[in-house]
Amino acid sequence: MIGVFVGSLLGAMALGMPIAFALLVSSVILMYALGIFDSQIIAQNLISGADNFPLMAIPFFMLAGELMNQGGLSRRIVEMAMTLVGHIRGGLGYVAIIAALLFASISGSAVADTAALGAVLIPIMAKAGYNVNRSSGLIATGGIIAPVLPPSIGFIIFGVASGVSITQLFMAGIVPGLLMALGLVITWAIVARKDKVEVQPRASAKEMLAAVRHGIWALLLPVIIIAGLKFGIFTPTEAAVVAAVYALFVGLVIYRELKVKDLFNVFVHAGKMTSVVMFLVAAALVSSWLITVANLPGAVIGMLEPFLDKPLLLLIMINLLVIVVGTAMDMTPTILILTPVLMPIIDAAGIDPVYFGVLFILNNAIGLLTPPVGTVLNVMCGISKISLEDLMKGIWPFLLVEVIILILLILFPSLVLVPLEWFTS
Repeated sequence: MIGVFVGSLLGAMALGMPIAFALLVSSVILMYALGIFDSQIIAQNLISGADNFPLMAIPFFMLAGELMNQGGLSRRIVEMAMTLVGHIRGGLGYVAIIAALLFASISGSAVADTAALGAVLIPIMAKAGYNVNRSSGLIATGGIIAPVLPPSIGFIIFGVASGVSITQLFMAGIVPGLLMALGLVITWAIVARKDKVEVQPRASAKEMLAAVRHGIWALLLPVIIIAGLKFGIFTPTEAAVVAAVYALFVGLVIYRELKVKDLFNVFVHAGKMTSVVMFLVAAALVSSWLITVANLPGAVIGMLEPFLDKPLLLLIMINLLVIVVGTAMDMTPTILILTPVLMPIIDAAGIDPVYFGVLFILNNAIGLLTPPVGTVLNVMCGISKISLEDLMKGIWPFLLVEVIILILLILFPSLVLVPLEWFTS
């Protein structure tokens, strides 16, 4: 049954079929193999897969990201970072990392963050003499902080697919996300010494204060989200609504860059992005139901039974599997396909499911940077107008440090579990 499901899925993808339809095709083939084909089962699971309250967070966080870009919040984050650290040698790289961290704490989408940051900073960095390949690599690796730091869309999808608390996943992702940013800062400080670049003029104290004052409304949004989740004021889904309403209010009333006439296009664009993700989620949950019916997790547990009493070795094997899958598949389908298979194994091995969720999402985020499918890679190539080969030359030191952070989290679970206990206490 494992061979039937995987073979049909890979075969459909090899024919160029979109991943959502490939999942449906593999589900139909698996149903025939099990002798339980019924079109009503597919329809019912498609509807019930999308009819899930926690999934409502996805359209609202996507809408918040669109409103943030159109309403001037994104631009002010970049301007504030540039005013504060732009005068340091290699300062525009630090601007990119700080802005990526702040963007990640608002949008939760690696592709959206990378596109927004790259479009603003790459022309400025190229003009100042920065190596375009290396600058593009930095921005791309900064973009994948978004799936790890709350409010991560990856955590929402994993939480729905696994039944793990999304709020706990959000809290557990804070320290790993900050470690990723710190790792990029250290790596950039080492590699940027090679570039002879134009340094931005130092801003006066008055200009710094003005930049912070203008950007404070953008900075308050992640604080509101994290504080509200920590103190139980709202759920992740309600947090998404708060983020969207806040971004709408700031763009319309405070910054006044968002006009009422722009709202239709903003809602339509957010709706289109949401429809792609939600159809993929619905199709994958049909497969998830059939995976359970066919007892594929039980078969995999039987294969991995010798490793169940060796959690570290099991985690290493699972992460190697996810890295390989991540080179050929995008993040969302990887989460939706592997989660129902892997979670029973994690439970049987006694591994904390929230801790595993952080490792799993970080690994999938790294997969966004691995060719040939890496979505963030393709977005960055399009923005920077460089080849994939040139981008890989610039990205490798930053990608390496994020892999090292993943290894550290595997070896030292307390890096996730101790802060999680504090944030949720």
